Amino acid sequence: MTVQEALTRGTGQLAAHPQLRERALQDAALLLMHTLGISRTALIAHPERIFTRDEQAAYQRAIERRLTFEPIQYITGEQEFYGLPFHVTSSVLIPRPETELLVEAVLARVSGAGRIVDVGTGSGAIAVALAKYLPHAAVTAVDLSPAALAVARENAAHNQVAITFVESDLLAALKDEALFDAIVSNPPYIPEDDAASLHPEVREYEPSQALFAGATGMDVYARLVPQAERHLRPGGLLAMEIGFGQREPIAQLLTGWQDVEFLDDLQGIPRVALARRHQES
Repeated sequence: MTVQEALTRGTGQLAAHPQLRERALQDAALLLMHTLGISRTALIAHPERIFTRDEQAAYQRAIERRLTFEPIQYITGEQEFYGLPFHVTSSVLIPRPETELLVEAVLARVSGAGRIVDVGTGSGAIAVALAKYLPHAAVTAVDLSPAALAVARENAAHNQVAITFVESDLLAALKDEALFDAIVSNPPYIPEDDAASLHPEVREYEPSQALFAGATGMDVYARLVPQAERHLRPGGLLAMEIGFGQREPIAQLLTGWQDVEFLDDLQGIPRVALARRHQES
């Protein structure tokens, strides 16, 4: 079997499933490149390459995993975020392009030598991106999951950035006197009742503790905002990703904060909430 024949077969298998049809060719090609360890250029340039039996078997296993809706990123173990490579496992949420808006907002508002903490770091995507593009900043990343922290540490090392990692439920494990110039978070914010409406690759594979936050999706915000106020310097920045329909309840939580603003994503949905701790008089 040639590489081209394998790609055609894999595409056909995925396209036979209605929910996978739209991305069948793209997914089949990604899995093929991963199986062979080759680039897209090499895949296109040498379609006549012969598949070994071991390669055929490995590729078929990858296709079968995708047919169960397992995300491509978990099969390949890879995802790009903010132009940087990240390793991902089923212990962490897959970094999304829309979260890059959160990183951009922080980069535009924090000085190069500030102290930053990423709350609920998961794969470390936000913390690593901030540490990479603010090389003089002191970045801390916290997560309740030891497995997630292991992935984040690996990503920090791979991207050659220095980050302090702390196992913590939000900011609870940090000393009271630990103050930051910016607190950043992409917390769980999906209402639990919305689980049934999620795509199977999200609902069945991504860690539920990184997705859901009570009946309204607001549970983590309700805990994080008061903690953030205690751990921010006067005038310090709180930056959070938010979900659909959460602008108003988030605005209520931020009553008493200064410079509250919301940034829309490319679909025009409020995606990032920004606020500053009040200055002491």
